Amino acid sequence: MLRPDRTHADFQAAKTRLAPSPTGSLHLGNARTFLVNWALARQQGWSILLRIEDLDTPRVKPGALQETIDLLTWLGMDWDEGPIVQSDDLEPYRRAMQTLADAGTVYQCELTRSQIEAAASAPQEGTHETRFPPELRPTRRDRRFAREDTNWRFVCPRGDVEFDDLFRGNVRVNPSREVGDFVVWTRRGQPSYQLAVVVDDARQSVNRIVRGDDLLGSTGRQLLLARALGLTIEPVYLHLPLVRGSDGRRLAKRHGDTRLTSYRQAGVAPERIIGLVAAWCGVLARPAPMSSEEFRSALQVDTIPREDIIFTQEDDRWLKHRN
Repeated sequence: MLRPDRTHADFQAAKTRLAPSPTGSLHLGNARTFLVNWALARQQGWSILLRIEDLDTPRVKPGALQETIDLLTWLGMDWDEGPIVQSDDLEPYRRAMQTLADAGTVYQCELTRSQIEAAASAPQEGTHETRFPPELRPTRRDRRFAREDTNWRFVCPRGDVEFDDLFRGNVRVNPSREVGDFVVWTRRGQPSYQLAVVVDDARQSVNRIVRGDDLLGSTGRQLLLARALGLTIEPVYLHLPLVRGSDGRRLAKRHGDTRLTSYRQAGVAPERIIGLVAAWCGVLARPAPMSSEEFRSALQVDTIPREDIIFTQEDDRWLKHRN
């Protein structure tokens, strides 16, 4: 079991991040995660950084960055720092890669186009990740990060990675068994999602991370990377159950148009979005209009249902005043 002694983030100035990716419009599931993150931060006195994670270059939609900021503001959220845009400065990721290369924990490896695209994005439920077995590692590794136009993988150690989650309690994952040697740099000349968030959270002093539980596996990979980079402060995590469609699958286009832009254009008030999220979080017994400040004051982690949330047509009709 891989759990070396680390300094806990409880003793550091608490800081979280809202980290949307401008690859498309935010939907109701995103709104729920961001609102919970924001409300907890304001309750607990955490500072908030707005970070735009735009390294998934081919999928970044024109105008999506400003639209994302506008939607967060429309829902009543604010932040203390940012927006910081990942693609503005790649040098911190290059330095991290050199550190990993010096230690012999990364190596060059050719990938298919689909593997490169998957590596650049945050893994999502339903995305098939082919395990890369340790038997395919090269016997010799370049100790210099001299090439950025090729792909690099991390030497994933065997064993469980254990961490404490504010919502789920003790969690164990096994990246070696689940994905094997995962990608940390792509031949597009950019870091993968896994490396970028580790580097950014460390250099931006982010130590409170609230996100969906589809990223539990990623947390294990990110902890391994942080330890390989010699980082001694490990964040405190809170992984929320997902919002799903009536078919039980992760909320997506197949469940209809749940984009916040569409609801706003249809005249739906932000208070109705927040009211639906409040019902999903156990703040209200049933949806009712609520301001962001009211949600912030009323939210309690203990009231959030332990099971996934199901978005229904009744929810959609309520948002649009059709019931």
